[in-house]
Amino acid sequence: MKQIFRLWTALLVLSFGAQSAWAETRLALIVGNGSYSSVTQLDNPVHDAALMAQALTAKGFEVTMLTDVGQTALNQGIAQFGRDLRAAGKDATGLFYYAGHAVQSFGENYLLPVDASLTDAADLSLVAVQAEAVLRQMRSAQNKTNIVILDACRNNPFEAIRDLNDNGLAEMKAPTGTFLSYSTAPGAVALDGLDGNSPFTKALAVQINVVGLPIEQTFKRTRIEVIEQTNGRQTPWDTSSLTGDFFFEAKQQLTAQELQEKQLWDSVKVSDDPVQLMLFLRSYPAGRYQEEGRQRLTALLEKELGTGPAAPSDGAAQDTAEPAVPAPKTQDTAAAPEPPAPQTPSASEDELIAAAQSSGSAVDYQAYLDVFPQGTYAELAAFELKIIKEKAERAAAADTPVEPQTQTIAATPETPAVADLSGLTFDTPFPTGGAPIQGLSISEIVELAPMFAPIEGIPEELWKDQTCSNCHEWTKEALCAQGTTYTQNNNVRALSKQHPFGGVFKQGLRDWATGKCK
Repeated sequence: MKQIFRLWTALLVLSFGAQSAWAETRLALIVGNGSYSSVTQLDNPVHDAALMAQALTAKGFEVTMLTDVGQTALNQGIAQFGRDLRAAGKDATGLFYYAGHAVQSFGENYLLPVDASLTDAADLSLVAVQAEAVLRQMRSAQNKTNIVILDACRNNPFEAIRDLNDNGLAEMKAPTGTFLSYSTAPGAVALDGLDGNSPFTKALAVQINVVGLPIEQTFKRTRIEVIEQTNGRQTPWDTSSLTGDFFFEAKQQLTAQELQEKQLWDSVKVSDDPVQLMLFLRSYPAGRYQEEGRQRLTALLEKELGTGPAAPSDGAAQDTAEPAVPAPKTQDTAAAPEPPAPQTPSASEDELIAAAQSSGSAVDYQAYLDVFPQGTYAELAAFELKIIKEKAERAAAADTPVEPQTQTIAATPETPAVADLSGLTFDTPFPTGGAPIQGLSISEIVELAPMFAPIEGIPEELWKDQTCSNCHEWTKEALCAQGTTYTQNNNVRALSKQHPFGGVFKQGLRDWATGKCK
């Protein structure tokens, strides 16, 4: 009985909201013949056609499906398919799928309608439909991409007829812009399948759903699966003359905000600055790079504090345990799928965290958390406090004195505790302070090696004979922000802490910042 189903793309839009996912028009004619009247019936072609129709509809194809059709209906369906394809324009994609009996004679392939009855090989073209007829319709449309899939040759229903005893199909020449796929190699027989679908169509329907696969890879994966499932008895075959790329579903195009997130991640993931990673993670709490970013942040902090292996330089996440950094609060992605706009810390936050990083003091990190318990750098400060505490506990367990968090350099006549540095600029030399800073400007001093570890506990090889500009992003703007913290009343404690270049240098930064960092 003839059954014709038109599965329009509009139905897909209503179900999945995906009308704009494919730029080009996609048309498919699917034929499944199994209820033959004069030759062996096949159990699965109608099921295979339905499975393929479902898979292609989900990929934006406007599908016409013909099942158990005779010669007249099959010819009419192919002719209408050609008309639709020509009307769709040159950018359209056409796809023809056939499941059922097919035979070859004198190098030509024929698709068998369900009413085909044959007693002499000479009558084959009168009762069957030439597969070449489909290629002619596609060629006449002159469209960019055409795909022909033949899941036929399940057996030869005319083996007893002289001159029709060849197995399988003959290989056809693919017109330019055409991809031809056969369920089995030329001259070989395909299996009908025992579970409602043929091995070939069942595997193909799965691979069509893999996002981002070029069509060549889709059918290569199908071939591998069929060979495995049939223990090597069936090897799908394909040939191509495509001139462009085709994907059943290309990788999803990023939105402007997703692209911004990716671009920022690409720059941050190769940075050795934990603050940049911290800012990124806080800016995109529900982003796709949270797990990888947190792993890298943990590795960077452990490296900086000398408590773990070096972080990978290429930004790749390591296989580490769950990081000690508390997970940033995430949003309900179902309720708010768009990530929030990047958050910018306040100037006072920057100043407090800069002071804590400069001193390496648990007191200063705690001072930041007291003021900004949910701040941009809260996880960073909490992590540093945890490391400081663990080191103190290890030192106490070993019954050894704990090194002070900051070292004090005895004042000498050349390094007075308080110096008059008013009027100091970025490029004028320190008039006092002793070695190594006296006679050098701020811009020159930051290129020197520190007098002691900038953060307590860092191994010597990470700071000894290294310039401080390698440890910190000590640009003029960053130093100005640091100096500004020393001008505030609530940061007198931070100003009293020792600096890798001594207390006079801190006073110089403060007086320089007081003069608006000229």
